[in-house]
Amino acid sequence: MSMIRRILAVTRKELYQLRRDRLTFGMIVGIPLIQLLLFGYAINTDVRNLETGIVDEAGTERSRRVIDALAASQVLAPHVSVESVSALEDLLYRGKIDVGVFIPADLGRRVLRGDLPAVQVIVDGSDTAVAQAVSGILDIPLPLDPGIALPKRASLFALHILSNPEKRSAVSIVPGLLGVILTMTMALYTSIALVRERERGTLELLITTPIRPIELIFAKILPYVMIGLIQFSLILFLGYTLFDVPIRGPLLHLYLAGFAFICANLAVGLLFSTIAKNQLQSVQLTFFFFLPSILLSGFMFPFAGMPRWAQVIAEGLPLTHFNRLSRGILLRGSTLEHLAHELVPLGIFFGVVLLIVLLRFRKRLD
Repeated sequence: MSMIRRILAVTRKELYQLRRDRLTFGMIVGIPLIQLLLFGYAINTDVRNLETGIVDEAGTERSRRVIDALAASQVLAPHVSVESVSALEDLLYRGKIDVGVFIPADLGRRVLRGDLPAVQVIVDGSDTAVAQAVSGILDIPLPLDPGIALPKRASLFALHILSNPEKRSAVSIVPGLLGVILTMTMALYTSIALVRERERGTLELLITTPIRPIELIFAKILPYVMIGLIQFSLILFLGYTLFDVPIRGPLLHLYLAGFAFICANLAVGLLFSTIAKNQLQSVQLTFFFFLPSILLSGFMFPFAGMPRWAQVIAEGLPLTHFNRLSRGILLRGSTLEHLAHELVPLGIFFGVVLLIVLLRFRKRLD
């Protein structure tokens, strides 16, 4: 009985400490709840409502029936009207659309003569899930005209996959892994930086020096920026040599995007270090940030299949934008001129989070 009393006494002490540690208690409740909500409501392995550009040179009732049939599949959302094929390809390189459909002016004549395929479908293959979903709907029967039937084994559509025509999963995954690995490591490194200084008692020594808060913050970030760029280069080199991941875009543009992404995640880590009371809490907060990043960014699950509220949350995560940047530059050969709309949110995110870090850090000093 005495052994049981001793065990219960220590158990009560642990429960009391846990109750005082509100952050850890919140993680115990919050992480399973977030996982349940994300997997139950936000995660959808089905590809739906892909942004689709349409070049309809025919402009006939027959071409409209083709467009309506594609929209009825719910995989494509053909609401972007484009003037030419070159404009269609430009939208694909900019990441504004996922699929392009070109309907020629002589669609009716081709169908009547059996000159198939007649409609060209261009798909961004940087995400293999998108390419597979689109290729799967092109064999569906289409309503053309009464009495007109396509020849057996003939398809109305010619599928052209940009960037990854072999639909190799490694080619799609490795550019995303660049962001996933850097999200975890960069946020983790800096999340424990100020906490470690505080636990060792060296933060007070730094405060007594003439260094200003903004200078201290950048001094903390710079070493990890270099570490992040080394990690970035290593992953890129291994992906190129081991998995034949192409580098079609400017390498300098890729590194500029990587630099912005690294800074954004380092700022998040510093923010966590101003909230956490110890290194364990810093790690917990990092995991709390990492979980939605990997699930909602489009790395593991199709972004287009998520509900609107989940997409709004995902747009606020750096990994979402970097996935588009890395896949666009590496696989499609896009440039930062094409993808500036994805780089700007990273800069805004870094600036806002850094401002919050400075305000919280000044408050701690006061």
